[in-house]
Amino acid sequence: MANFAKSNVPQFAIDVYQNEYLPQAAREVNAIVTVTSTGGGTTGGRPLPAGGEDGSGPRAAVVIMVDCSGSMDYPPTKMRNARQATEAAIDTVRDGVSFAVVAGTHKAIEIYPGDGRLAIASHETRAGAREALRRLTPSGGTAIGTWLRLAQRLLAASPASIRHGILLTDGRNEHEKPEELKAALDDCAGTFTCDARGVGTDWEVKEVTGIASALLGTADIVAEPEGLAADFTAMMEKAMGKEVGDVSLRLWTPQGAEIQFVKQVAPAVEDLTARRTESPPRSGDYPTGSWGDESRDYHVCVRVPSAEVGHEMLAARVALIIREVSDPAGPPATTLGQGLIRAVWTDDLAASTRINPQVAHYTGQAELADAIQDGLQLRKDGDEAGATAKLGRAVQLAHSSGNDETAKLLAKVVDVEDAAAGTVRLKARVTEADEMTLETRSTKTVRVKK
Repeated sequence: MANFAKSNVPQFAIDVYQNEYLPQAAREVNAIVTVTSTGGGTTGGRPLPAGGEDGSGPRAAVVIMVDCSGSMDYPPTKMRNARQATEAAIDTVRDGVSFAVVAGTHKAIEIYPGDGRLAIASHETRAGAREALRRLTPSGGTAIGTWLRLAQRLLAASPASIRHGILLTDGRNEHEKPEELKAALDDCAGTFTCDARGVGTDWEVKEVTGIASALLGTADIVAEPEGLAADFTAMMEKAMGKEVGDVSLRLWTPQGAEIQFVKQVAPAVEDLTARRTESPPRSGDYPTGSWGDESRDYHVCVRVPSAEVGHEMLAARVALIIREVSDPAGPPATTLGQGLIRAVWTDDLAASTRINPQVAHYTGQAELADAIQDGLQLRKDGDEAGATAKLGRAVQLAHSSGNDETAKLLAKVVDVEDAAAGTVRLKARVTEADEMTLETRSTKTVRVKK
């Protein structure tokens, strides 16, 4: 376990789970890397010191982006609930944290505190933000890229190491081109994390989940506006528990070996492979975002040179690193933890064919997410046979892995005849909210049972 010196920062541990034994000439090594941080912040909103190590400035900054387009007035309760949810989130911001509120339409306007700056959370500034929220009225269109760019500018002005956004939308991104949103996400990636929420059922799942994925946050549906306040409070409490920002997995491989993929597999599936940045010699960094007290699992697949029986090698070295916020391109400030992925060639058939339980479990969880997304798309396309096969496989995987929450969501889309066998029938009528909830939460996983 790494010994990271700052008093309110978590301690990190890395555990590697794998079957290191390979048959002769085999080249693929799979491992589950579990990263656990303890002893730092909290996910329950417990007050923490507001300043940096010397108490001189805030460690965290957050921008809340609220959809104020014309559709938020249908029904009028939607805007009212959005205001109340934002007030609840602001009330959860701990003293000393920098914050701002952005109203999003076909343009982005900072409604509090204004003038391109952030407020420092206190009794007075929270009251000022609540007053500004009461003046919000729905009008205009939706151009989410402009909201994100304003949030980025505001957060870039803060010295905080934890930079976070919360984004709420109720509609599709109709007032800018898809490539404009993608360009905004590309520019914002790595500068702040962002949780995204869709309220109601008139928004596009892939847009909202794409925002969260690009910015290493969470995505979810709040089908009923009345649920926004509780959801926003929980999101902000979790954000207030983050204590380390800009953490990356660094993977070193020896000559002749290369990384095939790196995926976060718990608490949700997220493919990080394409996000690699080179860190010579023979290393690459994969972003993981910010951390509090929590544990996450990553599936690492390495392709190694083939070897004869009896040969052993280090397939990869895993390190968790953090860079200085003041110099993101510079050397890592601290190595937070390390682990090793090994390869041993053997002619013992029992040893080389044994599948590590963690690897098997998360391979199934990734397949489960793919099966749900493919099945729902086939259902939309009118391919009932294909949709039934894919969603049946999803039911089977959810049942065998103990993913009860996903199983419940699937049961709202298909009639389950035999969960173990994956025998299902498509429901004749499925509410839009149930279908969108299943799609939005399809990547959520369960941990390996002990």
